[in-house]
Amino acid sequence: MTNLTLSRQATLALKIGGPLAAAGILAAACSSGGSSSSSSSAPAAPSSGGTTSTATVDVHTSNGTSFLTDSAGRSLYLFGSDTSTKSTCSGACATAWPPLTAKTAPTAGSGATASDLGTISRSDGTKQVTYSGHPLYYYSGDTGAAQTNGEGLSAFGAPWYLLAPSGQQITSVSGASAPSGGGGGGY
Repeated sequence: MTNLTLSRQATLALKIGGPLAAAGILAAACSSGGSSSSSSSAPAAPSSGGTTSTATVDVHTSNGTSFLTDSAGRSLYLFGSDTSTKSTCSGACATAWPPLTAKTAPTAGSGATASDLGTISRSDGTKQVTYSGHPLYYYSGDTGAAQTNGEGLSAFGAPWYLLAPSGQQITSVSGASAPSGGGGGGY
């Protein structure tokens, strides 16, 4: 073969192979990015995506400390900068700390007091569940039932606490799961 023929074959290989290689790299990047993001986040909150019309607030007891959870046992938190009528957590904050929302009035499960339940309207129009005047949130760092990795973290300008059935914030949990990966300091 002549150098001209080799040059044309190499050029043809690059013209065909380059886009195929780029497509393969793009497919791999999209594939790994999607699985990475889903594996690092908490399981979807049952009522945060508008998929559940009613939210149920239960109470879980671990090592002598009782705190609020949803009906699947996922821990619920309060945000120190919220008021009884307004959530101050949106955008990136609401990604890390998804609000407990419901389309209808929330219900009290085992150990929760029905008269302490209510809702507020969020800036996006969704109804966020409140308990004793505190808007309720999940923590994306909790990946299973009764995990309390968000307890006592300071993120987005204020502390986050579990909530007792009495409506009071819990400032320490004995025997609770420790915050992993340094907690929420990087938010």
